[in-house]
Amino acid sequence: MNLPNRLTLARISLVPLLVVVLLTRVPNFEFWGVLILLGAALTDWLDGYLARRRRQITPLGVLLDPVADKLLISGAFIALVELGLAPAWMVVIIVGREFAVQGMRTIATAEGFRVVVSDLGKAKMVLQVCAASLLLLASRFPELHLAGTLALWLVMLFALVSAVRYFNEFWRKLDARWRQRRGSLLVLRPEKETEREREREQEDKDVIVH
Repeated sequence: MNLPNRLTLARISLVPLLVVVLLTRVPNFEFWGVLILLGAALTDWLDGYLARRRRQITPLGVLLDPVADKLLISGAFIALVELGLAPAWMVVIIVGREFAVQGMRTIATAEGFRVVVSDLGKAKMVLQVCAASLLLLASRFPELHLAGTLALWLVMLFALVSAVRYFNEFWRKLDARWRQRRGSLLVLRPEKETEREREREQEDKDVIVH
């Protein structure tokens, strides 16, 4: 449990706090929500930076970091739908993409390979925080509603494009892994067939002797 992993856990702990602040509509909930989002985004950048700089990249951190991001974004956008600040259909696409990518990441881990997050995916995370922040502030300052809506459209487009790129990379590596396994089976099959033939010959000899 190093410092980067502690920062990731801190980001996860901010998710219920963000949801409670937004849905209970505490005084000045817009500003508190933006502050929590920006703090979470800072930990997202900081834990990755420290993990690379200190060479403290661990399996736990690799597992928790994307989960923390998805929990944060899902909680924020679902709360925005409840507040009437974001269209539900757009949030379904954004959150659905997060779950789909997490499912592919789980399969990749089970198959023994990784799909590296592209710069497009990292830019998507920044856009998500900016869009959620603008939509929250738009509830207090209506002139920001257009900027927040445009940012939300960009988030959805980036989510779809990055999901396609992720799927292509995932399928390419998965197909290569299957081909490698198939080749190994083809190499081992003749040996197995030879062993079976020997067993059959031995059985025939036993029958003749009997």
